[in-house]
Amino acid sequence: MSGLLTRTDDGGIATVTLSSPQTLNALSSAMLEKLAETFGAIGSDDSIRVVILAAEGKAFSAGHDLKEMQGCRTANDKGRSALTALFDRCALLMQQIAALPQPVIAQVQGVATAAGCQLACSCDLIVASETARFGVNGINLGLFCSTPAVALTRRLAPAIAFELLATGEFLAAPRAHDLGLVNRLATPDRLQAETLALAASIAAKDPDAIRIGKAGFRAQIGLPLDQAYRVATDVMVENALLAATAQGIQAFLDRSAHRG
Repeated sequence: MSGLLTRTDDGGIATVTLSSPQTLNALSSAMLEKLAETFGAIGSDDSIRVVILAAEGKAFSAGHDLKEMQGCRTANDKGRSALTALFDRCALLMQQIAALPQPVIAQVQGVATAAGCQLACSCDLIVASETARFGVNGINLGLFCSTPAVALTRRLAPAIAFELLATGEFLAAPRAHDLGLVNRLATPDRLQAETLALAASIAAKDPDAIRIGKAGFRAQIGLPLDQAYRVATDVMVENALLAATAQGIQAFLDRSAHRG
């Protein structure tokens, strides 16, 4: 698994880089395992406040390794068990990213297709190059991208997501930004700087508030209104009781009183 990805840490920001450009950073079983291992280590590292997920080469990720998928068909069950295991492993990784204490920013420099699009959409934020493209175009091969649809429909209106899934068309980064899929756009030469600037802004905030807030934000999405407010209220109380929060509020009140 060596050479599949790298991790570098600087100033509370961990950058995980997919480094298999010769496979278009395909999400093979080995790549999924390495990502899960790396995110597991980051999740228990209190020195890390923000994670950037980047990639080398012209593709962010082209999705699952199609050769590996085809190889599954030689089994007696025509690949049912192996494909189930592969897609389960992928789904667990996407859930791991969502559950990670730290915010994760996808830095998308090129094409992100199928499970590669799913990977980007599973992150909390996306910063994309103006030349990047997003697609769930498995349908062009006769395979509707049902698992990538889970992440995609949590970032796009269902009708727009279904159109992409059913047509296999690509979504250019500027249009993806207009639709809310992408948070920030950058020219190719400014992509890393823009991503680092966003990461540094988040890393400068109280880490416990960010961690509590991310968990609460993820938990309330999709809940009925009353349940969402119940979850959010519990999160607000937990956050408000933090010593750092009490100090921050008091400092604001003291400054306001001084100005008055």
